Amino acid sequence: MLEILKAVLFGLVEGVTEWLPISSTGHMILLDELVKLDVSEEFYSMFQVVIQLGAILAVVIIFWDKIWPFGKQDNKAPLSDKGIGQWVKTDIFVLWFHILVSCVPAAIVGILWDDLFERLFYNAVVVAIMLIVFGVAFIVIENMNAGKNAKITAIADITYTTAFIIGMFQLIAAIFPGTSRSGATIVGALLIGVSRTVAAEYTFYLAVPVMLGASLLKILKFGFSFTGMEIAILLVGMIVAFVVSMFVIKFLMNYIKKHDFKVFGWYRIILGFVVLIAGFFLA
Repeated sequence: MLEILKAVLFGLVEGVTEWLPISSTGHMILLDELVKLDVSEEFYSMFQVVIQLGAILAVVIIFWDKIWPFGKQDNKAPLSDKGIGQWVKTDIFVLWFHILVSCVPAAIVGILWDDLFERLFYNAVVVAIMLIVFGVAFIVIENMNAGKNAKITAIADITYTTAFIIGMFQLIAAIFPGTSRSGATIVGALLIGVSRTVAAEYTFYLAVPVMLGASLLKILKFGFSFTGMEIAILLVGMIVAFVVSMFVIKFLMNYIKKHDFKVFGWYRIILGFVVLIAGFFLA
């Protein structure tokens, strides 16, 4: 029962931190320092990634009409006026092509060097440093953009070049925990003139293939020989992450309509210094 309660806590942290630009992986590493799941190291390595599938499901449900590329109703750009082409939404297909371009850099690096980066960088010190670095980046970029009009104010305005640049920022998060996948992509998007709402929405979409791919890779490495307790821990964590994500995604989309990202920057900086100080005194 205690391990199930721990899984609930991990699911809660995942659901909150996956979508806010404060690093879900970083918070999961920090939480693991405080609350240890009584599982094997191999299972936990898989668990902290695959738990994200619950968060993905929230994105799919909330944005279904904007990401599903088939359907005759509300088809703004049908492939053709007659026949099966009426059911194909070309604008959404273009969106997915852009998303795939954004995924390429992190996918290549993740497949080739995921285990190496996990051994080298998945620790509290790296998390703290990256929390601070990207916290500062949020504040600096928001100050730079103050009073300026965004160049890209709609998802449809994102080009392949823009998608690739955002993907390169996502690559940083794939290497260094504490960066935040959503945080890195939002920082990159803001830096090249994407509006806050479009940057946040695009990073939600981008999470779907990224998390699916990362989860599949981890499951294949772990294998399919789960114990009953391991299945229970994984399912509970995913379900809690899904429920929490439903609320957090809606909160963030409403919040950034009237506010900037600087509050998340300050949170990251404060947390980063707390982690460094705590590590110094506990070493």
